[in-house]
Amino acid sequence: MILSLIPILRFLLPKHITAITLWPFIFFREKVNKTDLVIINHEKIHLKQQLELLIIPFYLIYLIEYVWGLLKYRNHDKAYRNISFEKEAYKHEKNLEYLGHRKTWAVWRTT
Repeated sequence: MILSLIPILRFLLPKHITAITLWPFIFFREKVNKTDLVIINHEKIHLKQQLELLIIPFYLIYLIEYVWGLLKYRNHDKAYRNISFEKEAYKHEKNLEYLGHRKTWAVWRTT
């Protein structure tokens, strides 16, 4: 389900966040982004990842990978871009057919 960002979230989230997926919803900071097919596809990839991991484990692994990345790189952007879930989503966000042929656990497949 696609929604505009809840007003309170606008104040809690960093300004560079365009969209956030909190299963089963995709929230957008700006209404204009609700029609951006690349952003929507990126967030739908996260929905699929969340469902595969039964939701809560996704968030735990995401947080652990992010904190580990912060410790390793001492840089938010580098830590964020090295989260396995983000790597998959960014790699395939422009392929609007990706979810139609995505294999289970693709986030951790090397092929």
